[in-house]
Amino acid sequence: MIELNKYALEFWENHLQENNQDSKAAREYLEKREISVETQKAFHIGFAPDSWDAVMSLLKKQGADEKLIETSGLVSINEEKKRVYDRFRGRIMFPVLDIKGNPIAFGARILATGEPKYLNSPETPAYIKGEHLYGLFQSKEEIRLKKFAILVEGYLDLIALYQYGIKNVAASLGTAFTPEQSKLLGRFTKKIVINYDGDNAGIKAARRAIETLVVEDFEVKVLLLPDGQDPDDFLKANGAESYNHLRGRAYPFLQFVLENLSRERTVNSPKAKAEAIQEVLPVLSSIRNLVERRETLKQTLKFFQIEDKVTENYLWKEIQKREKNFGKDGETALEVKNFVIKRNATKITVAEQHLLELLIYDKDLREIILPALEETDYEQLATSEIFRALLALKEIGSDVTSENLLKLVEDDAAASDFVSVLLMSEPARDLDEAIDEVLTEAENCVATLRSMALASRILDISQELVFAEQTGDFELRDALVNEQISLARMKRDFEKRIVEK
Repeated sequence: MIELNKYALEFWENHLQENNQDSKAAREYLEKREISVETQKAFHIGFAPDSWDAVMSLLKKQGADEKLIETSGLVSINEEKKRVYDRFRGRIMFPVLDIKGNPIAFGARILATGEPKYLNSPETPAYIKGEHLYGLFQSKEEIRLKKFAILVEGYLDLIALYQYGIKNVAASLGTAFTPEQSKLLGRFTKKIVINYDGDNAGIKAARRAIETLVVEDFEVKVLLLPDGQDPDDFLKANGAESYNHLRGRAYPFLQFVLENLSRERTVNSPKAKAEAIQEVLPVLSSIRNLVERRETLKQTLKFFQIEDKVTENYLWKEIQKREKNFGKDGETALEVKNFVIKRNATKITVAEQHLLELLIYDKDLREIILPALEETDYEQLATSEIFRALLALKEIGSDVTSENLLKLVEDDAAASDFVSVLLMSEPARDLDEAIDEVLTEAENCVATLRSMALASRILDISQELVFAEQTGDFELRDALVNEQISLARMKRDFEKRIVEK
């Protein structure tokens, strides 16, 4: 297989330099991507002509057996028409070398229009996906010298870094990072900076890579470039010095995971905190060092503002179970979630309790107040599910009865219990009395809840500002500062409007 790949590689490298229109277009594409001739040679980049049998004919001339050619990954087979033809046609070729420098597979980008944009070799006797890293052959000595590696996703990101003089880099070939790849990388360093794309897919891939790396005792940091840029785009716009500056401020892996969970959702309610902790548990379970594992759990709970020893001990036991069972859940996800919610239930405030007591028996008041509520007014409250139930019943025109309410909040034990308490309260007014007084009380409660929600968001922004500063996202930082100033002003206005009872 490797011998056949060597023939194909040499053919494609030579073809890139030939004096024909297709090869010229390929060279122009590489020039446009600012990939120098020196870099092309270092990575043995080539160009496959748009031919159905150029490589196949070459291999046959070298005396290769037809069955061997068919299993090489260099050709495709149409069983129906019984045709064998070149797999790579009209594409820029990026060979994947093993640690000894042998070509074992290829990645290929189409030059013209068409799909797929990228085409990779299938698995062969010489190549098993997930067991190799692109560029490691070229970068292994630099990784040893620098004592850390930068892990990127694709060919062009790695080549861009290499060309800008940042050569301690390897690429995971666009697949999920595997334990085999971590072991391979571990032969050269135990320190990794993950620099995947900053979009949702890249962030999720980085989190999966973290779980794979920490179980092998790697020291892992994560670099997110501003505005979701990939390394190639960032380097062209800002240069190597700016990149190295941000890389030096890369996040410790736990901070990256927690900050992104916080950005994905509001984590001030017990339910949201419980769901976020559930997502962090696989990462915590992957940490081998017991002291580091316990300290990481403590940091996680501190981030979510949970200061409960019982919760900490419960989660510690759960993490230990998962580690012993190779990452499988000990308790069910629902059991863990419910335990954290129950132990850390938000106390019901006077304002929300009084507002619900006013609303539950007064249809006229509900008609005025419920449409004026915003989700942010109640989403972090212990009674949030009750507010959602009242809104849902209004939407479908149903009466507010104990049966209807309890059915809508049955998945929230705390809300179910409090509905029963509310139903034991007395109506605030007779329905033939004027609504003015209770309306003022209800509006005061809403203003108080809104002020609380604004205070919570202002606190969240303070955490996000740290994230923006560390990633060098100054545009986001400025937007957050402006939002914080605006919200603080709104909070003061709401507090002024609250009428004294």
